[in-house]
Amino acid sequence: MACWLYEGVLLFGVVFVAGLLFGLVTQTRHALQNRPEQQGFIFLVLGIYFSWFWRHGQTLPMRTWHIRLLGPDGLPPATGRALLRYLLSWLWFLPPLAAAALLRLQGAELMALVLAWVGFWALLSFLHPRRQFWHDAWAGTELVFEPIQPAEPLRKTRKKR
Repeated sequence: MACWLYEGVLLFGVVFVAGLLFGLVTQTRHALQNRPEQQGFIFLVLGIYFSWFWRHGQTLPMRTWHIRLLGPDGLPPATGRALLRYLLSWLWFLPPLAAAALLRLQGAELMALVLAWVGFWALLSFLHPRRQFWHDAWAGTELVFEPIQPAEPLRKTRKKR
């Protein structure tokens, strides 16, 4: 969860810059102008962000928490597999957002529904034989923990005079 929260902090900056760039290029003067186009642009920017970093095995938060993404061959996933994982990872949010739109939920109700779904979706990983998240299983990827290897102890050397 700490890695996920750290990723959210970084993504705030990515989304902010993407939104600013979109607003400058399209000369958007009001937040509700070009909203679907901006959401599509941010969706693409996030797809590029994640697929590029996953193609190299880790995002910065994953590196910080020693988590690596691997494909079925034990190497970082190819671009197509990383993009598939990105698309499937939207299963963490799209079902509750779609239900909220149908039920016209807002505010606290929307937040409660999203949090309940995220918790439920996370618990579903216990049904997988290898305890993987389902979007990873379907994309053919796997998150692995790589603990820090202890460095060799420094030898104290004396300079001879």
